[in-house]
Amino acid sequence: MRVDHEDHKIELPDAIVSEAAREKAISRAIAHFEASRPRQGAASRWWRGLGLAWLSARPSLRMALVTGAALLIAVPIGTHILRRQEAATPYIVSQVETGAGYEPSNTGSAAKTMTSKPATPVTQVARLDPLAPPPADSRVRVVGGVPDDVQAFVEAAPANTEVQTRSSQEIGRDKFSNAPQNAFKVVAQEPVSTFSLDVDTASYSYVRAALNQNLLPRPEAVRVEEMINYFPYDYAAPAGAEEPFSTAATVMPNPWQPGHKLLRIGIKGYSLHAQERPAANLVFLIDTSGSMNEANKLPLLVKSLGMLVDTLRPEDKVSIVTYAGSAGVVLPPTKASDKASILAALDRLQAGGSTAGGEGIRLAYQQAEANFDTKAVNRVLLATDGDFNVGIADPGELRGFVERERGKGIFLSVLGFGMGNLNDQVMQELAQNGNGVAAYIDTLNEARKVLVEEATSSLFPIAKDVKIQVEFNPAAVSDYRLIGYETRMLKTEDFNNDKVDAGDVGSGASVTAIYDIVPAGATRPVDESRYQAAQPVAPADKPDEYAFVKIRYKLPKSETSRLITTPVNHAGEAATLAQAPADARFAVAVAGFGEWLRGGKYVGALKPDDIIALAAGAKGDDPYGYRAEFVNLVRAAKTAKGLPQQP
Repeated sequence: MRVDHEDHKIELPDAIVSEAAREKAISRAIAHFEASRPRQGAASRWWRGLGLAWLSARPSLRMALVTGAALLIAVPIGTHILRRQEAATPYIVSQVETGAGYEPSNTGSAAKTMTSKPATPVTQVARLDPLAPPPADSRVRVVGGVPDDVQAFVEAAPANTEVQTRSSQEIGRDKFSNAPQNAFKVVAQEPVSTFSLDVDTASYSYVRAALNQNLLPRPEAVRVEEMINYFPYDYAAPAGAEEPFSTAATVMPNPWQPGHKLLRIGIKGYSLHAQERPAANLVFLIDTSGSMNEANKLPLLVKSLGMLVDTLRPEDKVSIVTYAGSAGVVLPPTKASDKASILAALDRLQAGGSTAGGEGIRLAYQQAEANFDTKAVNRVLLATDGDFNVGIADPGELRGFVERERGKGIFLSVLGFGMGNLNDQVMQELAQNGNGVAAYIDTLNEARKVLVEEATSSLFPIAKDVKIQVEFNPAAVSDYRLIGYETRMLKTEDFNNDKVDAGDVGSGASVTAIYDIVPAGATRPVDESRYQAAQPVAPADKPDEYAFVKIRYKLPKSETSRLITTPVNHAGEAATLAQAPADARFAVAVAGFGEWLRGGKYVGALKPDDIIALAAGAKGDDPYGYRAEFVNLVRAAKTAKGLPQQP
């Protein structure tokens, strides 16, 4: 409820916890009101007297006053905040103790709603004056608000009072899958390594966003393959769309493990020409919940999608669906030739409400299906901070829904925004099950990279269910370890099973995988087996092969896989690291950094300065400055702080 009086707006909350809390808040609010209105005289005394009468009145009488003559009353009553400007955003402070009670919903704006949380240790909730200090020996949580007022509140707190602001609550609360790192495999026991190819880049952008805040990312947030694949590499292009991949392999010394070698496998996808690119039927599914009400979330999202609209052709179509407290169609299917209508619909979006991600997804797919084009790419583009707390709550059910829609030819890609609320695990699962990519956008430059410079690789697949299998020659390699790809490992038998889903690769994309290999005869990371057979001998017709690489894929409109094979031999080996191609050395530097961020279990004494030296000497052609930025991020990691412990 809001009561207007002269130049003031008085907010009345929808619920309070106890009469004691109400009276305490009223008394403090009246004291502040008098301090902020130093007028004297009968009028001032009349207002104060009416306020005290309200405090002592029975609840039924108060209601009668509110519905009648009290419409003229402008006394701060109840638990409230006196707003000094129309643009000011009130905030809630909750006193945290032991016991059950209520906690304010984190909706980002007026934050009037309260959610009953019987097990939550919050016993008092009230709107308090921004300048009034909290009680001594208390622990309070500030949600939302005007930054200057929040800072003043924090500074006014007694020394023995803990004050938590919204930003401090959100540090380290993002959700990631925590797959253990790949370990070394013994070639004599497991000669074959199989995984799904991946071109996602979300992890690198998240790592960058954390380091730009002088924070080391959590180890589980670091997916080394996504860091490696963030960068373009100069691999030879394939000959045509019918065999859409070329493969290059380089063997070089391992800079962090003497005696080991690194095998870099580089794969380049076919680039569609302009006349080959299919039409696009896109549905923007946009999270407009309250958690998106931050500068690096919804405002950045709107600008990012606006840049994507600029790249579309006139015949492409765009629909916009939003979800918050409920889902709704903001823009029906509209041709990109009417760009003004699409951009206007984006500009009208505002954040507020809870999150109903599942319901939004259903509506988005309905829009895609209603406008389905068999000759086009039909794709839902989900833009969110990754918080799915209403709708299809069960992850398995949500994955199943996306998989079924994928079978109809409607794919899903995910763009993540912001920190503190990011459910990266759900985003990754949805993108993988939806035959799409997952990207994290922390700056406009990143939006330009993903949605403009790499739009064709993000939106238009050249192959689906792409799998790679590497078989090592036991006469040449005793042990191996795949760096990264922990969440994309497949069983050996899955490689030939066309019913097993795998990754999609878009137009012109490059994919890199790096193995740490132990040559036969070198010191091994595991002890020799007591009962192991004699050292195997290489086949007579393959004496110089390290490994054999197989790629299995399906063309976008086919359900039958095809196979490409490439042997890895000494012809592609560099005797020293300096003799390896610059692209290979740079990829090794990125892999080393990712491993160091994960804890350094497999990189020996590798230090950031070693990574900087390796990367700086291998930047090569860097037209967009991505590699120079990487070197600066490694420098930032040297002094970045670890995440604080959460209460």
